[in-house]
Amino acid sequence: MKFEGIYTPVITPHEADGSINEPMLEAVIEHLIASGVHGLILAGTTGEYYAQSREERLHLMQVFHAIINQRVPLIVGTGAMRTEDSVDYAVAAAKIGADALLVATPPYAVPTEHENALHALAIDRAANLPIMLYNYPGRMGVEMGEEYLDRVGRSPNFTAIKESSGDINRLHLLARDYPHIQLGCGMDDQALEFFAWGASCWVCAGSNFAPQAHLALYQACRLEGDFEKGRRIMMAMLPLMRVLEQGGKFVQCIKYGLSVRGMPVGPPRKPLQPLNKDEKRDLEQVIRVMDRTLQHIMGDTLPVAGVMGSQRLDSATDEAGKRQPKSRFDGRERKQQTYDENDGGPLRLAQREDVGRV
Repeated sequence: MKFEGIYTPVITPHEADGSINEPMLEAVIEHLIASGVHGLILAGTTGEYYAQSREERLHLMQVFHAIINQRVPLIVGTGAMRTEDSVDYAVAAAKIGADALLVATPPYAVPTEHENALHALAIDRAANLPIMLYNYPGRMGVEMGEEYLDRVGRSPNFTAIKESSGDINRLHLLARDYPHIQLGCGMDDQALEFFAWGASCWVCAGSNFAPQAHLALYQACRLEGDFEKGRRIMMAMLPLMRVLEQGGKFVQCIKYGLSVRGMPVGPPRKPLQPLNKDEKRDLEQVIRVMDRTLQHIMGDTLPVAGVMGSQRLDSATDEAGKRQPKSRFDGRERKQQTYDENDGGPLRLAQREDVGRV
């Protein structure tokens, strides 16, 4: 499988009581497909898989598969504490027709590279699907080092890696010594550097609510080879990336970003808490400024804050701002929201080390 383009780790919409809002989930998926992203990821960290029961995760596989209906690739995360559980999720993903798996290190256990490789190979043997590795030592405590990559590389199914270490030397290592493993950006504020080193894809949570911005950078760098334009786009996006990566409330910001676009997806599950009033105002302002700057760079191919549904960068025939279809689950329409041009406030950033989520 060729991992090429923008892959969105989809959020999980919730009702006020924390239950999963399936009509809104369908709306989010339809919004992303219409926006032109190249693939969708279920059960990434952004989707709060760690706060879901086994039954919920298996059910969501069915829901995602039915909604997507083979329009874009579906990648299913297998993250779990135990290898047996990861294998269980991988087998279920294969049965429902997933296109690929996302395989991370089991959290908390701190396995050796040999043990971690055996974990990944067990998943591979059970499901026999293309695999995107997910290297995130800041969250998992273990790096997918050279011994690990050499061991799993014996199977042709390990075709890509989402690199979220934040270590630029890892980027160089992967590009130089492991060219057979497709390089994927997993550190948003290094996206420009990843594309310069030949990354074919970008797994970016921010594309839940700003798909056109992420597509614009991918198109400029990867498809057009215009890194001058790419630098301008990246500079416009950096304030948002700073809020997401250093603000300490990553999932909450992604979810509220969708609300800014007119898609209220509800709160995160506990222990996480929603953004407060000031944090919401700050994020609205950052998104608004980013949208205006990108529209100046790109023209009328990007959405503005508060408007859902946007024109695809690679299609002149789609209408910007086109209303998305009603949910087939209950027929409810999605509401649009707009915000006062005069509100907004200073950024309040709390430093944080664990970055590069999916």
